[in-house]
Parts: sequence; structure tokens; C-alpha cells
Amino acid sequence: MKRAIEEAKLSVSDVPVGALIEKDGKILSIAHNRKEELNDVTAHAEILAIKEAQKRLNSFRLTGCTMYVTLEPCPMCTWAILQSGISAVYFGSYNTQYGALGSVLDLKKTANSKIKVFGGIMEEECDLLLKDFFNGIRSR
Repeated sequence: MKRAIEEAKLSVSDVPVGALIEKDGKILSIAHNRKEELNDVTAHAEILAIKEAQKRLNSFRLTGCTMYVTLEPCPMCTWAILQSGISAVYFGSYNTQYGALGSVLDLKKTANSKIKVFGGIMEEECDLLLKDFFNGIRSR
């Protein structure tokens, strides 16, 4: 999670979210939100990390992979996670507006998925990233 937090800090104009995917202890991909930078509504950290991991494995199936992400994924990202077959997700901050792994929605139930989900990992550090970002916006 520490590496995902460091990646989130690379977000300049986007909400600071970082995600990484690992398999067998090796990082396959790491990304941060780039929606504003790329002018692409789908350029969330999770989606970018999934695309890179799939490219590295030459497969859309990410069975046996684990994702670490600083914010609970939204419905779009959660569905991509479930469809890719990622085995476990560890997230930091709970997403009380759009969280789709238990906070607002629980899409794993809809998909009848056996994915393992662990929330609140380094939550204070992840919450602080978001708080600082939004305080900066409000002060402008």
C-alpha cells in the first residue's frame, strides 16, 4: 500500500488515487489517476493498472493477482476488477460517495464473486491525501 500511496502523490490535477497490481510478489503494474491529464473519463488508476497488467501477462485474466488501491473503487473500476478475475483487493480510504466494494454498493454480490476485499489499509494516510487535495481546491 505504501507504493500505491507514493504513486497517488504523482497525480497533479486529478484526485490522488494510486493503484498497483502484483502477482507472486512482483509488481506487474502501477498507475495513478490521469482522467484530467488524458481527457479520458476511464483513466482511473485501477483501469490503467489493469490494462498494463493484462498487457504484461498477455491475457485479460488476472487470476492470482492482487490489487492495492488508495481509495475504494467506484462501480466502473469494480466491475473491471471483477471481470478481470483479480483475486484480492486491498484499499485504503472508504469511498462513501461511490464505493462499490461495500461502502455504497457491493458489486461482488451482484457478480457472485469470491474476490477477497480488505478495506481501511493505511486508511489515515490515504484519507490525508484526499483531504489535502480537496482542501487545496476549496482554497483556490
